[in-house]
Formats: sequence, structure tokens, C-alpha cells
Amino acid sequence: MVKKSGLHEDLHRGLQERHIQLIALGGAIGVGLFLGSATAIKAAGPALMIAYLISGIIIFYIMRALGEVAVAYPVSGSFSAYANRFLGPLAGYLTGWTYWFMWSVTCMAEITAVGVYMQFWFPEIPQWIPALAALICMTVINLIAVEAYGEFEFWFALIKIVTIIFMLVAGLGMIIFGFGNNGVPIGISNLWVYGGFSPQGLSGIMMALVMVMFSYVGIELIGVTAGEAQNPGKSLPAAIDKVLWRILLFYIGALFVIMSLYPWNQLGTIGSPFVLIFEKLGIRAAAGMINFVVITAALSSCNSGIFSTGRMLYNLSLQGRAPGLFGNLNSSKVPRNAILVSAIFLLLGVGLNYLVPAKVFTYVTSIGTFAALWVWAIIVLVQLRFRKALTPQQQAGLKYPMPGYPVINWVCLVFLAFVAVVMCLDPDTRMAMIVGPIWLIMLTAAYYFLGLGQNRR
Repeated sequence: MVKKSGLHEDLHRGLQERHIQLIALGGAIGVGLFLGSATAIKAAGPALMIAYLISGIIIFYIMRALGEVAVAYPVSGSFSAYANRFLGPLAGYLTGWTYWFMWSVTCMAEITAVGVYMQFWFPEIPQWIPALAALICMTVINLIAVEAYGEFEFWFALIKIVTIIFMLVAGLGMIIFGFGNNGVPIGISNLWVYGGFSPQGLSGIMMALVMVMFSYVGIELIGVTAGEAQNPGKSLPAAIDKVLWRILLFYIGALFVIMSLYPWNQLGTIGSPFVLIFEKLGIRAAAGMINFVVITAALSSCNSGIFSTGRMLYNLSLQGRAPGLFGNLNSSKVPRNAILVSAIFLLLGVGLNYLVPAKVFTYVTSIGTFAALWVWAIIVLVQLRFRKALTPQQQAGLKYPMPGYPVINWVCLVFLAFVAVVMCLDPDTRMAMIVGPIWLIMLTAAYYFLGLGQNRR
């Protein structure tokens, strides 16, 4: 029997196992993979695959920590609700609002990206029009029912997966059989002939870890689905257990093929590797195909962003740390007001993208970068506190225990701290480690100034 969270949620459990499987996978595959991870490849060369493997293992254990708690307490607020229960009201408040802001900022960028990508086909249309259309469509979908969100996310993710599998098969055909190369196998020598497998040394792998870790942002979204999963005790473990193998296949497999076919030090200048591979096979519409896939990936991120921000505001409202109107549900058991307010905030963000100086928007988006590390660390700490509070008998009866507890918890926390240190060393990411703590200080000041820690449910 599933334990109660202490917060009474009336959301409809309409997400099926196939929805959650694809939400988990789609959340880990972003636009960056299709446009080429040029910056990360430049930092580490072919050894980038090692960075993905190490980071993938850490992310897998973080997801296992999340899964242990989510199976026992399947609520929509996920990290915020868990932090509130096991780490205290302030931690829950900070985590909820920080995660809400992270997805809001991400969606601002993704909605704007839709407008940019649509100009590939319709250059005469102002890019704000498709951006606005995307926001309206995804908002309406989320207001209909949770099944509508799940169904769209299922197909969005499937498009990405089919594209990657096709690229992997085609690329291996070029490497082994010489498809598109007059029957001459290309081989894999490109992985080491341009300065070796790790041309930038250990420091290159270390610097790439930051970019690699943030390519995984969104994978934790599966925890937010827990409150609306039809059978969380079955569907969440099934999705999480497959995460590591899918990461290995889609990220490392794609990078292996791409860097085998093309010299790593040229990838930043020759366009999308996916387009190049398809064009080499004689597919003339390759650029249009990949543009379509990238648009669906951006829409997927927007769809998930509206879903997660709405649920986070809903749960914060139940905790008494957001306005009560966010706790209202429509006839489909969807948090209508929370979704609409998030969508309005995103609309303002699209405008800001054009109106404010680029530097200002960079500072704001850096909070999203910082938020990912914060949420992952909170997940690990919550699981530590959750397990510590259980009796030996209760621990033995856990349905989905995290392996390696508590040693693996501390390994994950040390790794996340290491990534934070590396972020401080890199001028491109240093701002996130400045703006992020300022954001938390501002939230904390509001928490005490508004009396949000007093007399709450």
C-alpha cells in the first residue's frame, strides 16, 4: 500500500506506463544532440564519451534515489514536496520555486527557438508568431487533461528516438560497409588520429562534464509525473531502470558514430552531424527533416515545462507557500490556474528575449543552470533522510530501494560539488554560480518577510 504524502492531492492518475517511459527518455534527449554538441566535443574530443558515461552513471543513481522516494510518496510536487517533508519547509519552498523558475526560463528559450527554426521554411513570418502559436498550443494541450500532455510527449519523444536510431543504423552502415562512400568502409580511426582519443587530456574531460551534465536536465521530470501515474509502483521503476542503457545507446552511441565519421576538430564548423549523415546517404531533404525533429524537440521541452511548472505551483499552493488559487483544478483534474499563470510568465519571457539586453537574459537563464545542480542534490539528500527515518523492518520492505545506500549518495553529492567547482573555473558558466546563490538568498528573504514558514499546512 502506497504511503500518503501528508498533502491531499486530487489530480487524475491518467499517465500510462508507455507515457512515463517516453517522458523519461524524451526528457534526457534535447535539441543539443541534433544540432551537434560542438562545444562539448571541442572541450574533450572523442573522450567526451567517457564524460557521458561517468555522468550517466551518476544521473542513474540520482534517479534511483528519486525512484525510491517517489514510489513510496507519489505526489506531483515531487522534489518540493519531498524536501518539505524530509528536509524542512524552507527547503521545500526553495526547491519548488527554483525548479519552477528553471523550467520557466528553459521554456522561454525553447519557445523562442521554435520561432527561429520555423523561419527555415517561412522566412517572411516574424519569429514571434510561431513562438506565440507554440505557447498557446502547448498550454491548451496541458489544460485539456493529463492524458493529452502524456500523449503529445509520447509522440514527440518517439520522433526523436526514431531519428537517432535511424542515424545510428545509417552511421554504422557507413563505418562498416561504406554506405554513401562508394562501398569503402570509413572505419573508426577518426577517434584517435587527430591528437589521440583524449586530445585535451584529463582537464578536457573535466571541463566537458559541466556541459554533459546539463544535457541531462529534464530527466528528473519523471518524478513530477508520480502524482498522475496510473501505477507509480510499476511504471516509475520500469522507466528509471532503463535510463542508463538508453543514455548509453542514444548519447554515447550517437557520439561514437558522429566522431567516427567526421574529425572531432571539424564538427563545430560543418553543420549538424545528423544532416551531414543523411545527406551522405542521398537524402536531399535531410536539412528539412532535422529541422522538423528539432522543432518537435523544442515543443516537447515547452510541453513538459508547462506541465512541470503547473504541478510545482499546485503543490507549493498545497504547502501554503504559493497563492491558494494555484490549488484549483478544472473538471479534468488539471491545475488550471497554475498552468495559466506559468504560461503568462512564459509569454512575458518571450517578449524579454527580444527587448532586454542579451547579458541580462544570460544572467536570468544562469539560474536555470544552477537549479539543476540544486534539485539533483536535494533528491540525494531527501533519500538519505527518508531512509534514515525508517526502521530496519521498513527498510527491508522498500519496494524500490536505491542500491549502494549510503555510500553512493555521498559519491553523487561529491560529484555534483565537483561539477559546481568546475563551473566556477569556466568563464562561460561562472555566472550561474554567482546568480544562483543570489536567487536563493532573495527567495529566503521573501520566505521570512512574508511569513511563509508560519502556520502552514
